[in-house]
Amino acid sequence: MIDPFFFLTWLFFFIWSGGGIHPELLYHVHLCFCLPSSRMIDIQTRMAGRALELLYLPENKPCYLLDIGCGTGLSGSYLSDEGHYWVGLDISPAMLDEAVDREIEGDLLLGDMGQGIPFKPGTFDGCISISAVQWLCNANKKSENPAKRLYCFFASLFSVLVRGSRAVLQLYPENSEQLELITTQATKAGFSGGMVVDYPNSAKAKKFYLCLFSGPSTFIPEGLSENQDEDEPRESVFTNERVPFRMSRRGMVRKSRAWVLEKKERHRRQGREVRPDTQYTGRKRKPRF
Repeated sequence: MIDPFFFLTWLFFFIWSGGGIHPELLYHVHLCFCLPSSRMIDIQTRMAGRALELLYLPENKPCYLLDIGCGTGLSGSYLSDEGHYWVGLDISPAMLDEAVDREIEGDLLLGDMGQGIPFKPGTFDGCISISAVQWLCNANKKSENPAKRLYCFFASLFSVLVRGSRAVLQLYPENSEQLELITTQATKAGFSGGMVVDYPNSAKAKKFYLCLFSGPSTFIPEGLSENQDEDEPRESVFTNERVPFRMSRRGMVRKSRAWVLEKKERHRRQGREVRPDTQYTGRKRKPRF
């Protein structure tokens, strides 16, 4: 096991000297220091839930999804909890080994997304990616061209998606130039869509979601704002109890009032037309004779 102090000291001087950081290096940092953190698990799960919400998938229908940069399978576990089937692609063998040890339900594939996605056309009903696509903007070798790698990724992603489906890619762009490079190559590959920004006025909670459409252009959902969900805690709650990787609504009784209200609120965030809530919302009706 690498000594954490030595590793962080070496990493600091490597960054300070201007060296490029390969994604696998950051993956090893994640394995050594971040994986046991319940806060990291909570953030990853929330972002996966938001990405799945933005996919606008049909209700009560299992879909076949692609998870780009799946890592140890945290976002994939959420997809499984929601009843979907998925395939995860990642460049790091160490992260995939950790996912296998966690006994996740999805299939795993070792590969570099910058070299294309090796599946037949029209294989997947949708795609999500959490904190991965921005790495294609870095050239780790002299032979690597970020623009060409991005185009290869988006062109192959456009091919493997069912026409009319969506891809939601959560990312952390370093600057506006990176953001423009990513969106330009996505458009060049045939995608339409745009960027959804959640909590744009928050330095910590701000999140970028690139929503791409593989068919005709449609509406772009609105980002979450600071005025929404003010009653929900912003910080993770630490406990010594084991909590499964799923949202609290998984414990709701199906067709109950709480379940109906949560579903209507989710549809509102997706931009659907939803009837207003009343005292009769979720009330069980007597059977007719």
